[in-house]
Amino acid sequence: MPSLIKKIIRGRPYYYAVWSGRVDGRPRIVRQVYLGRAQDLLAAFEAKAPPEPAQAQSLEFGASAALWQVAESLELISLIDTHVPKRHQGLSVGQYLTLAALNRCIAPTSKRRFATWYRSTILPRLVPASEASLSSQRFWDHMGRVDQDTIRRIETALARKLVHEFGIDLRTLVYDGTNFFTYIDTRNPARLPQRGHDKAKRNDLRTVSLGLLISLDFHMPLLHETYAGNVVDSVEFQSIVDELVQRYRALETECESITLVFDKGNNSGVNFEKLDDSPILHFVGSLVPSQHLDLLAISRRRFKPLSGERLAGVTAYRTRKVVFGAERTIVVTYNPRLYWGQKRGLLWHLKKREARLAELSERLRQHRDGRLRGKKPSLEAVEKQVEEILRAKHVRDILRVSLRATARGLSLTYRRNSRALAALIHSLYGKTILFTDQHDWTTEDIILAYRGQYQVERCFRTMKDPHALCWWPRFHWTDDKIRVHAFYCVLALLLASLLERQLAKKGIDHPIPRLLEHLRGIQEITVLYPPRGGPGRGKRPLHPHVLISDLDQEQRKLFDTLQLQRFQAR
Repeated sequence: MPSLIKKIIRGRPYYYAVWSGRVDGRPRIVRQVYLGRAQDLLAAFEAKAPPEPAQAQSLEFGASAALWQVAESLELISLIDTHVPKRHQGLSVGQYLTLAALNRCIAPTSKRRFATWYRSTILPRLVPASEASLSSQRFWDHMGRVDQDTIRRIETALARKLVHEFGIDLRTLVYDGTNFFTYIDTRNPARLPQRGHDKAKRNDLRTVSLGLLISLDFHMPLLHETYAGNVVDSVEFQSIVDELVQRYRALETECESITLVFDKGNNSGVNFEKLDDSPILHFVGSLVPSQHLDLLAISRRRFKPLSGERLAGVTAYRTRKVVFGAERTIVVTYNPRLYWGQKRGLLWHLKKREARLAELSERLRQHRDGRLRGKKPSLEAVEKQVEEILRAKHVRDILRVSLRATARGLSLTYRRNSRALAALIHSLYGKTILFTDQHDWTTEDIILAYRGQYQVERCFRTMKDPHALCWWPRFHWTDDKIRVHAFYCVLALLLASLLERQLAKKGIDHPIPRLLEHLRGIQEITVLYPPRGGPGRGKRPLHPHVLISDLDQEQRKLFDTLQLQRFQAR
């Protein structure tokens, strides 16, 4: 049992709790705890509740720590700085680009708000930087040193590290392109933003296109190109093939060949000449069904079921045919799930278009009957409206519209061609035509390789997700800055993909958006209490108590698996 003793130190009394025991047969104090002065003991005795905290601070912890850990394992900062020497002051280019990539993953923001975001995370402990060094001006002063050739050298070095240190498989790579609309003024002289076929249907805006080559092994971005929004994908694909051949030689890989997977939007005679002339490149692609009616006409009775759980219910017909100047292996697949999905989509579009035609027909009838005031529509104006309504794929082949002028005005009628609808659904829907120069591959291998196309499509969806690796906001108006912006967006995808791969190997399988959502919810809370023992003389600092926010089951699993406790404040 402890006892209370008083010690006089420099003429002042202080109290201790002490525990006594026998040491070598003699009574000795074996433990003592300082309790304070008499007023401290009285204050503790009279206190009815613990002291109230004076302040509290919350910092984003989970995503910053997890992604920083990946950047460390990749040695990203030093790798970039090898190719872009540091300026005399401030952060290095590698530090700037790494922070920009983390920002894209965690909370995409403009460079004006970059410092504010930085202070809301634990990153100041990991990459100390002054607020002035994180200004928009300082950031772009450093990014002026990152030109297109530098980006390619950095990307090649990253690919080499991914292959040799992380074991990324290069045997099958997937390529696709997308675009991002901008609000850049028409009079801006930049060449990258151009009006083209925007995939978000914003054809009124200038767009920037991004071509991305990824590994089939957890969609690691290995090569990207930023190109003008009005350039056709098949044209840009030519430069991708040339660049890939050059980088392949620089990678010093033991991989004997690379099989490129891409969709029919990249098909052209020039591209296949390049692929056929290359000793290392092979391909798996798809054909436009309407250009190969002989293949669509093959009876489904000749299709054979496929092996493997991933291809359950899918049947295929395999043959050979001369396509783009050479004999290719052709695989026509039929997928019941694809069939029903396409059929539902077409019927939905037809119903929507029929409703618009019915509305237009009723307006014209009201004009004829004199029940609708105003100028009567002209034949040319109504024809343009009908043209716009029938613009959807296959709708024009099925809906028959008749527009004629009468003495009282215009009359519009329409009907659904059931025979054409049935023929279209039977011959086309559910089918995909694949082709390849890998004649020795099994039918299952060809189909599964092409299905890897969804991986790059998933990357693009993630880059357009406002809560994940979002391309927007993008407040840059020159070609050089747009290229740098695209580069750190791709770096963000790389860090997140490596993190996803690391966790999947440990049995935690989350797509990137959900993974980042869980991690962003892990906060570091610092509670500041009044100084111990009262104010005393002078201004005494507040007493901090640091803890991690309450974690749900998934967050706790991620925290422990990634060993994030090492990033906690001490």
